[in-house]
Amino acid sequence: MPQDPLQQIYDVIVVGSGATGGWAAKRLCEAGLKVALLEAGRAVTASEFTEHMPSFELKYRGHSPEMKRTRPVQTQCYACMEYNYEWFVNDLENPYSTPAGRPFTWQRLRVLGGRSLVWGRQSYRLSDVDFKAASRDGYDVDWPISYADLAPFYDIVERYVGISGAPERNPMLPDGQFLPAMKMSCGEIRLREAVEAKFGRTLTIGRTAVLTQPHNGRAPCHYCGPCERGCITFSYFSSPFTTVRDALKTGNCTLITDAIVSHVDMDTAKNTARGVTYVHRTTKNSKQIRARVVILCAQALESTRILLNSSTREYPQGLANSSGLLGHYLMDHVVGASASGNFEDLKILPGANPPRRPNGIYLVRYRNTPATGRHPHFIRGYGLQGESAPQFNFDAPGLGAEYKKAVKTGIYRVSLSAFGESLANFDNFCNIDPDLKDAWGIPALRISMAHGKNEAALMHDAGVSAAEMLEAAGAKNIRLRTGMDMPGMAIHEVGTARMGTDPKKSVLDPFCRAHDISNLLVSDGSCFVSSACQNPTLTMMAITVRACDHLRERFRRNEV
Repeated sequence: MPQDPLQQIYDVIVVGSGATGGWAAKRLCEAGLKVALLEAGRAVTASEFTEHMPSFELKYRGHSPEMKRTRPVQTQCYACMEYNYEWFVNDLENPYSTPAGRPFTWQRLRVLGGRSLVWGRQSYRLSDVDFKAASRDGYDVDWPISYADLAPFYDIVERYVGISGAPERNPMLPDGQFLPAMKMSCGEIRLREAVEAKFGRTLTIGRTAVLTQPHNGRAPCHYCGPCERGCITFSYFSSPFTTVRDALKTGNCTLITDAIVSHVDMDTAKNTARGVTYVHRTTKNSKQIRARVVILCAQALESTRILLNSSTREYPQGLANSSGLLGHYLMDHVVGASASGNFEDLKILPGANPPRRPNGIYLVRYRNTPATGRHPHFIRGYGLQGESAPQFNFDAPGLGAEYKKAVKTGIYRVSLSAFGESLANFDNFCNIDPDLKDAWGIPALRISMAHGKNEAALMHDAGVSAAEMLEAAGAKNIRLRTGMDMPGMAIHEVGTARMGTDPKKSVLDPFCRAHDISNLLVSDGSCFVSSACQNPTLTMMAITVRACDHLRERFRRNEV
């Protein structure tokens, strides 16, 4: 008879099956280690994907009352819709609190693969301007790793995942291992040429985790468009059909779904983690599982919640929190600034059902760079993402046949939206709400975050600057926005368990190992020291591969 998975002692427990958890399982299982991969939600199959389902087949045509009742927070995310809302957490079962005047939207999934099923797929490397930002402007501290430390692991991730993109030789955005780039539209080419000629800035096609040619047994994208509803050809990267699949193929991975981890269990005599306790999602029975190493990859806020709920007599403020910094320095990219306009001289008619490129354009950071010098009003910088294409003009004037003709003639739109760096701030934090628990009896988070003056200055400059570039490219009827959305809207939460070399000033070491507990790792966005302005998932995956390769070597030397 097969052994009960809960009676085994594994080499490693990995908590979370998303972008980083999948990589941890793959990397360790392929090295011959026995891994238990725990996922709080259920498994998913390609039969659930709805990217080809027309909207008229939806029962409520996108206005499901159950979705609105049970996911009031989750529906603030563009990707949560009637097609797929059951992948997202039920907000009534998974509450969190925020103090008055400091709203925060926490958007999350509980299914195998987590947010890798619906992520935006934009994949950009950080540079040493990001890793060593404090040395340039004096704010906070540098990362304990450099670009050279991480570059080989970026290579590994990109070669496996499949990142389509174009090399640009811009030191602010290091080039990577790219599949052929997607094509830019006429309007995007015009904008690219204008910002290069008139401002000396780099606009490129987005670097995206979507295949443009067959790769690792997966088919290229067929441009159907709504990636957040799944992909039956697995053309975009999601962990269940890539890293998790590979981990399971080794025979060394035991996947346990519906396992909501409440806390890490400690052997206090040895000061080591001995496993985790989880609550079964449907039965609500509490169970324990044991291993020589525990790796938390549950997502920045969730991993930190687990550690804060794992307090012991030795660690009364939360596990691995002798520094007192666990939960602090929460960051999420500041968004809200944008500019849009029309290229009135581009007379290209929109199509009713054209190929829909699952990608946009990216304008590389140009503020506070070695080439441009220090800006007088803010530190760090922002990148701009957008697109330009013909669209139906439903806002056209007129009635009847005149209106129909105007709608079909369309309008050639162009837009840019900013993602700015969120500064690390001790006063942006999460802790445990003493009065709030989830449906499984696990204490919930209290999240307190607000963007500051530097973020506001970034967004003001980004909106004005984007409008200037659109105007320089010949756009008309330009509209701009310079405000900030509430924290959480970028869905790029990082920080809360920062890495560093000094145990008094950080939670994790440069290999994501807790300073306080040698066999406990946290390898997701928690470890970030600063947020930079690039989408963080590619960096999270590279950091995880680096941490797991270091762990593999420790196992080889019998140091675990």
